[in-house]
Amino acid sequence: MKSMPNSAVEARRRALSIDTPVQYLKGIGPRRSEQLAAQGVRTVRDLLEYPPFRYEDRTYFRPIDSLREGEWAVTRGRVKGIQDYQTRRRGFSIFQMLVGDSTGSILVKFFNQPYLSKVYGEGAEIVVYGQVRRDEYHRSSLCFHNPEIEILDREAGQSIHTGRVVPIYRKLGELRARALRQIIHFVVSQLPEDSKDPLPSYLRAQLRLLPRSQALARIHFPELQSTTAAGRARELEALNRGVSPAHKRLIFEELFQFQVGLCMVREHRIRIEKDRSIRLGENVRQAIKKILPFHPTEAQKRVLKEIADDLCSRRPMSRLLQGDVGSGKTIVAAQAAIIAVENGYQAAIMAPTEILAEQHYFYFRRLLAPLEYRISLLKGSLRAREKRETLEKIRTGESQISIGTHALIQEGVQFRNLAFVIIDEQHRFGVIQRNVLKEKGNEPDMLVMTATPIPRSLALTLYGDLDVSVIDQMPPGRRPIDTWWLEEKDRRKVYEEMRKTAAARRQVYVVYPLVEESEKSDLRAATEMAQHLQEQVFPGLRIGLLHGRMKSADKERVMAAFAAGEVQILVSTTVIEVGVDVANATLMVIEHAERFGLAQLHQLRGRVGRGAAQSRCILVANARGSPEARRRMDILCESNDGFRIAEVDLEVRGPGEIIGTRQSGLPVFKYANLVRDRKALEVARAEADRFVKRLKAQPDPECRQIASLIQQEWKDRYGLALVG
Repeated sequence: MKSMPNSAVEARRRALSIDTPVQYLKGIGPRRSEQLAAQGVRTVRDLLEYPPFRYEDRTYFRPIDSLREGEWAVTRGRVKGIQDYQTRRRGFSIFQMLVGDSTGSILVKFFNQPYLSKVYGEGAEIVVYGQVRRDEYHRSSLCFHNPEIEILDREAGQSIHTGRVVPIYRKLGELRARALRQIIHFVVSQLPEDSKDPLPSYLRAQLRLLPRSQALARIHFPELQSTTAAGRARELEALNRGVSPAHKRLIFEELFQFQVGLCMVREHRIRIEKDRSIRLGENVRQAIKKILPFHPTEAQKRVLKEIADDLCSRRPMSRLLQGDVGSGKTIVAAQAAIIAVENGYQAAIMAPTEILAEQHYFYFRRLLAPLEYRISLLKGSLRAREKRETLEKIRTGESQISIGTHALIQEGVQFRNLAFVIIDEQHRFGVIQRNVLKEKGNEPDMLVMTATPIPRSLALTLYGDLDVSVIDQMPPGRRPIDTWWLEEKDRRKVYEEMRKTAAARRQVYVVYPLVEESEKSDLRAATEMAQHLQEQVFPGLRIGLLHGRMKSADKERVMAAFAAGEVQILVSTTVIEVGVDVANATLMVIEHAERFGLAQLHQLRGRVGRGAAQSRCILVANARGSPEARRRMDILCESNDGFRIAEVDLEVRGPGEIIGTRQSGLPVFKYANLVRDRKALEVARAEADRFVKRLKAQPDPECRQIASLIQQEWKDRYGLALVG
């Protein structure tokens, strides 16, 4: 990065605005600005939107003689003496000051920072904040180690790091909290008030929200208003919980902007018309009858009708299909794909992992075998020749149903006449990414599915631009799965239950966790367990092994043997999490269950309970020492309701942890928390809808300006241009 001439740098500093690159701020410069850019901080605005993660009240100056060991305190005094010396330990030095007030003196020590002798001088009046410790060399004395210090006479009465409520920031590049505080304080004090407030004035007045510039200033450098200790404590707690008036303003703004964007996407979708015609002829009905293995539930019929109506309408479908584990979402999606294929069009199914894509490939091939459809699998690990052949089949239309991972949305993939798109495990892709696959066809109909029930607050964010269908009924005869939590010492009980299940001519899953960082050890554990069960525990039974590193043909052969009842116990990694349906399997044993999240445990448990027989799930977990893990086990034992489990999982782990924010298209909110701020999300959604209607009916200059700001925000932040 080229540096600007000094005169140009000074000019940029004088003309500070929210769009000023951080490179031109004192204390940053070209090298550090590159580090900040890597973390999404490029401009003054980005820096202002990097909020503190907590606040400390450093307003009360304690007399030195009142300080007590172990407490965090702020005091002030004058430097009475300075000493800088090397210790016996080679390369280890101590710089110390004796600081005193009218009540006493205390040592302030810094380690391996000899340059401080040029910073502090005797007679300087300073403020000290830190933890009071026992002096290891003089046990009767107290001291500070590496505290925060401000020199009052040099700061000209302006205290940034002490004597106030102080913001604490996480490290940003090489910039630690103190340096960040200094830079942000300069920005807040110098920045002119921005006239472009992204919230309508009528809404700010209605909800009694602070102006944006005021909210940003108070987020970074709040001032407590109360004069009582209890009142100040409440204000500080509100700041640390992220519910102060300044936080509420910025939380609502963030949610409002996102919801307005979703409303604009919906409005744009409503105006689009398809150039194709899909009909539900007799050929469609007969094809669907050929593949149905059971009589569909009323909920499945209702949802299929909603999807079919969308497919036959003039507007492209954008619909979410949601339902609990085992409710029959995949077979509904398969019937919808039949409608498209029987009308002469291609369908595509995208899954987040190769394992899940393979499962769908095997399932659709098996289910649709009577119809002799041509189905292809596209994934990143294909050999070059296989990939070329698959791409050619998709391009020419020879492949009627294409199933794959993100490989489906790569540049070289061309469809002949793609009309129907299914995105499975949609929450792992997110609201932004679904548009990429749509561009592979001419406004294809889109059905997004999730096997993980999504709480309403999260669904409003992930799926705010979609119509929603819910399969709220389980197939007849299904019984709640009886779930137990046992520990390693109860291993004999686990084997006894497996033996009983096999004796009743039922089948068993034994699942090991598969965590990326420890994939090899997990794989070895599953392999060793399969061998141990076969040779030592159940020599008279047939034990199968399934894991992600097996070749596709081998996986299919093992699953076919298990489905046919030839394998009594299937030892597996999490490859069987979704899409496996063997009604005769009635026992699920999950090893190291404490390593799974609630939603994944519920998914795995859902592989059993698919017939009329009573099914069981045994969680083998070492969770006594972890309250959170213990709570997960208890909830699974208490409930079979996936939506309740999802709500608890959201509260325990937060939305980012549940859906993998880094891998998904879920926006990373800077202020909002989808658990804490559910009510604000509901209000923001309603107000965004009113705003977009107002924009359509009689747009005043303020509304037009705000709409333009929000469109720019979506483009800058999410990389998606809105058509409003």
